[in-house]
Amino acid sequence: MIEQPTILQIVENFVSGTDFYMVEVKVSPENQILVVFDSFQGVSIDDCESLNNFIESKLDREQEDYELEVSSPGLTEPFKVLKQYEKNIGNEVEIVTKKGEKFSGILTEVNFDNCTLQTEKLIKPEGAKRKIKVTEKIPFRYEDIKTTKYILRFK
Repeated sequence: MIEQPTILQIVENFVSGTDFYMVEVKVSPENQILVVFDSFQGVSIDDCESLNNFIESKLDREQEDYELEVSSPGLTEPFKVLKQYEKNIGNEVEIVTKKGEKFSGILTEVNFDNCTLQTEKLIKPEGAKRKIKVTEKIPFRYEDIKTTKYILRFK
């Protein structure tokens, strides 16, 4: 069986010194290998092919057969690594907390411990006739987040 640490090391060697970063590596007991990687500029089919060929050059099918899938993360897939948060600063995202609360807004700050979401809501001040729009910045600790997803809007 091909071990996950082996694939992790191969991918790390490929992305080292480049703009690419690893998002996910999975290896099933049946040697089905899934590698997901990204960069701040995005990933092309040629990039996926290059990583695929690099991985295949480091493995021997004669010793052990495997199935290999290399891709970039989907636009609607939940974030898995800190760099995905960094890539999406300034973009609209949806955060679902482990308590089941759902928030959407602009991702404004990211660090190792938490991220900050700028949201807008309408409130009606006491004695006012109309609601007013209020901007609020809400910090989230990563450990309290169940999922974070990029919001894709067609205008």
